[in-house]
Amino acid sequence: MIRKIHLVLLRSACVALLVAATPATAQIRIKDLVEFDGVRGNDLVGYGLVVGLNGTGDGIRNAPFTEEIMSNILERLGVNVTGEQFRPKNVAAVLVTASMPAFARSGGSIDVTVSAIGDAKSLLGGTLVMTPLNAADGQIYAVAQGTIIAGGAAAEGEAGGVVQGVPTSGVIPSGARIEREIDFELASLETLRLALREPDFTTAGRIETAINQAFGRNVAVMLDSGTVRLDVDATRQRSPAHALRRIENIMIAPERKARVVVDQRSGTIVMGEEVRISRVAVSQGNLTLAVQEAPLVAQPNPFAQGQTVVVPRTAANIEEEPGIGLAEVPAGTSLSEVIAGLNALGVAPRDMIDILKSIKAAGALHAEFIVR
Repeated sequence: MIRKIHLVLLRSACVALLVAATPATAQIRIKDLVEFDGVRGNDLVGYGLVVGLNGTGDGIRNAPFTEEIMSNILERLGVNVTGEQFRPKNVAAVLVTASMPAFARSGGSIDVTVSAIGDAKSLLGGTLVMTPLNAADGQIYAVAQGTIIAGGAAAEGEAGGVVQGVPTSGVIPSGARIEREIDFELASLETLRLALREPDFTTAGRIETAINQAFGRNVAVMLDSGTVRLDVDATRQRSPAHALRRIENIMIAPERKARVVVDQRSGTIVMGEEVRISRVAVSQGNLTLAVQEAPLVAQPNPFAQGQTVVVPRTAANIEEEPGIGLAEVPAGTSLSEVIAGLNALGVAPRDMIDILKSIKAAGALHAEFIVR
């Protein structure tokens, strides 16, 4: 029996001050950086039944709620099933979700997502029966119905099966019809708030300046790092909608935090343009510890009165692979120079994650380090 333990040795030193130049940032439209107060979607949810499945529905014994909703639907249609015993395999209980966009009007259609909540094996080919969709206030705002488009496939035999994708979830394009509108009077607002998706004082200040320059007077004011207030009357526009139309396409250069995001499961590393690394020296190498067990069994002679004894024998060996030596990562003044310095280490992406962690611990990585 051989046991191997791989250890990664990392040593960081020689940390110096970084002097970096601020890179130019691309111009982005204001509407791609903010959410307008009140102009948002609303989530809807409903509980329904899918029929027409090819024997891949819920097992009624394992999902009694499916039988209950099926009985309720049949009774509303005038079919009395009280006391009847039926065990169909072509029905499944599902949750139906949708998002109702801002300013959606009665009679419009929205997409819905259908997901099984019982032990159904597939929703492929099924039809969602008329299902009311409720908002957080408990009111019905839409009704969903239609044929489900499932995103996977499943097949099985007596000795095994195969599943590709997720056949227990699907969508119905334009599968819900809006029955009630959400009350929101945009035209009556005297002020509007712009909420930044990535709060930042510099970005909020640039939005304030750009809007005031576009109108030639003070119509916007920064309240905090995530909010800019717009005075609708000061814009001298016909309505708040006209004011938003004028400002949403104004271009500004947003300021973002320096971030390094790593995914340890896939070994993915993403670095923002603002990431900087001070001058630092890094050494990386692999240490392999091999322990081999070769027990020896000692048996007595056939006519002797001794006992069989197991004598343990262990062989241990340590091997160290040649590392990269002590490599210097120069102070980076741009993302390309940072990448070039890290690539000079010649290590795999997963080892690069450990190196970045060590550089961050040494105080040489000037960015927010996020591990997922």
